[in-house]
Amino acid sequence: MTHVSRITDHRMISPIYTENHPKWLRQRLSTYWWLGKWPYVKFILREISSVFVAWFVIYLLLFIRAVSRGDAAFRAFLEWSTHPVMLTLNVITFLFITFHAITWFAVAPQAIVAHMGTKKVPPILIAGGHYGAWVVVTAALLWLFLR
Repeated sequence: MTHVSRITDHRMISPIYTENHPKWLRQRLSTYWWLGKWPYVKFILREISSVFVAWFVIYLLLFIRAVSRGDAAFRAFLEWSTHPVMLTLNVITFLFITFHAITWFAVAPQAIVAHMGTKKVPPILIAGGHYGAWVVVTAALLWLFLR
């Protein structure tokens, strides 16, 4: 039995079925399509940066565990951290986390819609607030650790 459908003017038609799906004309997209424009590269780098953010969390947890286990474990952690591979990984991690923060602060005004009374807070104040808080926290940490 053939599938039959009804159209609004009550004519009966039988749809045409084919065994093979027609091939669409599409240009093959390179695996590296995202290298063509800086906004795409920035997007991919931001996505990759989340892996380094995860590594930083793991590294911080390992640091806390070493501190909680006493002086010997802390010294072993510090020795492990001075290995060239770890130093390289942590420098790259620092760069990616900085990139992650800067790009997030740049899009924060689009992600956060803040109102003061009935007026919308200007985007420059939202981004400026983020950067300002970052500078204050960085200065406080530097003062704490370098005094």
